[in-house]
Amino acid sequence: MRAGSSCEESCSREGAAISLDSLAVRPIVYGERKQWDELMAKHHYLGLKGIVGETMRYVALLDGKWVALLGWGAAAFKSAHRERWIGWDASLQWGRLKLIANNVRYLILPGVKIPNLASKTLSLNIKRLSDDWKTQYGHPILVAETFVDQSRYRGTCYRAAGWLELGETKGFGRNGGRYYEHGRKKTLFVNPLRKGALRLLADPWPHPELLVQEPMMNITACRLEGLLDYLREVPDPRMKRGIRHQMLSVLAVSVCAVMSGARNFAAMADWAQACTQKTLSRLECRFKDGRYMPPSEPTIRRMLRDIDADALDRAVNAWLLTQSPLEEGRAVAVDGKTLRGARSKDGKQVHPISAILHREKVVIAQRAVAQMPLTLKMQNQDSSLRSE
Repeated sequence: MRAGSSCEESCSREGAAISLDSLAVRPIVYGERKQWDELMAKHHYLGLKGIVGETMRYVALLDGKWVALLGWGAAAFKSAHRERWIGWDASLQWGRLKLIANNVRYLILPGVKIPNLASKTLSLNIKRLSDDWKTQYGHPILVAETFVDQSRYRGTCYRAAGWLELGETKGFGRNGGRYYEHGRKKTLFVNPLRKGALRLLADPWPHPELLVQEPMMNITACRLEGLLDYLREVPDPRMKRGIRHQMLSVLAVSVCAVMSGARNFAAMADWAQACTQKTLSRLECRFKDGRYMPPSEPTIRRMLRDIDADALDRAVNAWLLTQSPLEEGRAVAVDGKTLRGARSKDGKQVHPISAILHREKVVIAQRAVAQMPLTLKMQNQDSSLRSE
């Protein structure tokens, strides 16, 4: 018997006689995804075409029977009420929006009519949401949000569970990067999941707790093929004799590890060791004794020490630009620094200038120049004065 149908038979009784002491909320497990999606698509008034971004699907069980479903996804791209409530600027919003989760679907299954079930289910879900998210995606959730269509619902369970009502939207949606007016105004509710959540979101200096390693980069075949094509243009500095690992595979592992949060040689090697055989195959790692072998920490260190850094930099920047193509109207920021204490071979100071995509926080090009441009020098001086 399907869990969804059995809960309708056993939990359709109304009244306070039904105890919620055995109510439990947990993420769905392997094999339950299809059933969860089918129930949500069939019984939720919005249906279910998919959930955007990082997602978590939960089920609430009473005496082991399914009684409710909850779906969480990426936070709303923009919300004037939320942005004022948090007090962050646009640059912080880009980098920290992933610390907010949106309750995009909530369904009490048909036939289930139990007092206080909706608010208690929501409260139990909220208590574990951040820890579950960190386990799944490598970072916590600081704020939960949801948008309630008050032409259908009053948001009673959210108010009962202690959520804050911030205001009503203007009735616009976003699809394919464009906004359109759908006319269905909704009320925004939010719930800080920990003390000081707003301060952590709006603080220009990230809290050490939030500087966790990102989950492994999703290396699709298409994206990786493009990276390998660019890395093939980098010259191999080694002698051919005694080579065990291809330069291409070592560089690909290094780049993907850094994109996934590795910040030193040991972390790069750890990232490679954690890769699946399928991923190592895509990275064109060495095949020996029936399995693909990731490069070790000494191999990665020696390769990056001897490689032509400028050639590698050009290759990676060119690939990153293809991952974030410049659209019409997009701006590229240019920044430059004078490296104190660093000198070139002729004794002159080093002045690197970088071109940066602000939204993705990606450097797409950089070059050392003989002299810092006057406009950048004035900007840097102005920044130093403001910081003092």
